[in-house]
Amino acid sequence: MLAVWPLFPGMLLRQDSGVTQILEKKTVRLHRAWPVAAVGFVTLIGAAGFRSVPGVLLDPLHDEFGWSHATISAAVSINLLLYGLISPFAAALMDRLGLRKVVSGALVLIALGSGLTIFMDSSWQLLLCWGLLVGVGTGSMSMTFVATITGRWFVRRRGLVTGILTAAGATGQLIFLPLIARLATSYGWRVPALVAAGAALAVVPLVLLFLRDYPSDVGLRAYGAPEGSAAGQRVETTGSSAVRAITALRDAARRPVFWLLAGGFAICGASTNGLIGTHFVTAAHDHGMPVTTAASLLALVGVFDVGGTIVSGWLTDRWDPRYLLIGYYALRGLSLLVLPSLLGPTAQPSMWVFIIFYGLDWVATVPPTVALCREWFGVDGPIVFGWVFASHQVGAALAATGAGAIRDAQGDYNLAWYLAGGLCAAAALMSASIGRRIQPAVAV
Repeated sequence: MLAVWPLFPGMLLRQDSGVTQILEKKTVRLHRAWPVAAVGFVTLIGAAGFRSVPGVLLDPLHDEFGWSHATISAAVSINLLLYGLISPFAAALMDRLGLRKVVSGALVLIALGSGLTIFMDSSWQLLLCWGLLVGVGTGSMSMTFVATITGRWFVRRRGLVTGILTAAGATGQLIFLPLIARLATSYGWRVPALVAAGAALAVVPLVLLFLRDYPSDVGLRAYGAPEGSAAGQRVETTGSSAVRAITALRDAARRPVFWLLAGGFAICGASTNGLIGTHFVTAAHDHGMPVTTAASLLALVGVFDVGGTIVSGWLTDRWDPRYLLIGYYALRGLSLLVLPSLLGPTAQPSMWVFIIFYGLDWVATVPPTVALCREWFGVDGPIVFGWVFASHQVGAALAATGAGAIRDAQGDYNLAWYLAGGLCAAAALMSASIGRRIQPAVAV
């Protein structure tokens, strides 16, 4: 006769042929790192969605206020520029004040910036709201937020989680772009602005309830960290966050690898957020494609970006990140060179091929770049990556304004596509020039 029944929590009592045995019941618990990563994913979805709104509203704002594409693009450029420049200071501030305070404050700023646009009647107000307020808010939740979470909470699967969190940006585009385009077409541009403000405020409770700074704050080690490892232990910081950010930049700037990473990432930003993210919808519309169709295609870039970035994170755990960057930049440049011949009033099969290919490559550069920053700059890796990411946004801002000026001057974007393709070839060469450290710095 065999009988098994509960005795105490975590224990089983088994009686078999008169022999009584107490068996230990193993309880598998989800490591706290995964809920933290999940909240980070939701937050980054929102940040990407809020940044994508102006790209869809270029034509509605132009039609209502008569502002030029270059003027409206200038607000997008300020947004993109601050999204990068605030990043290293936000990383240092997260060390000083904590993740919850910085991220929840950033979400409130985004809600204010987006909501106040419904009252604007002058272009300087657009620059203030969508440029300054939303730029500072989203910049506080940029890719350095990803580097901070993965650096503190993960040792095992770090590259994969970096890819997943980076893919949140693509998921944000997937969710927001078709919605914003449909709302703007049906109800005008003010309704999408209010939707973005409400979405930002809705994320604040999740951040306050579930986000934590370090595994050691809840009595844990980082996920996959061995016994005695310093990974996941709180590191107390003193002094000004701004000073620490500047000091990290000063020290990093003495190494050629920093400039190679920053230069390549500037081109990355120019060829993605600045050019495609800001101007693809308008460029497709110039060729007769409906705005809703073009926005849906751009959202599909986000669909494939999710898979491409996650796979890139997985590959970064296994392959030399330099070789990944070389391949990503070279292939992206080729795709941009053929884009002018693909644009038309309808989405032909060749355009679908471009969307799939470009989507897989969109932000696949982030996991290997984060890995190289961590390898070369150790505990300052997230802050240094913040500065590298700032260069990404400088490139994006220049491309957003430059492509708008090219459109105003020539009536199309062809020159912008060709210039971006050539720059991507230069980024591939920069990545090929990066060396590897023989003894990588210990990540914390």
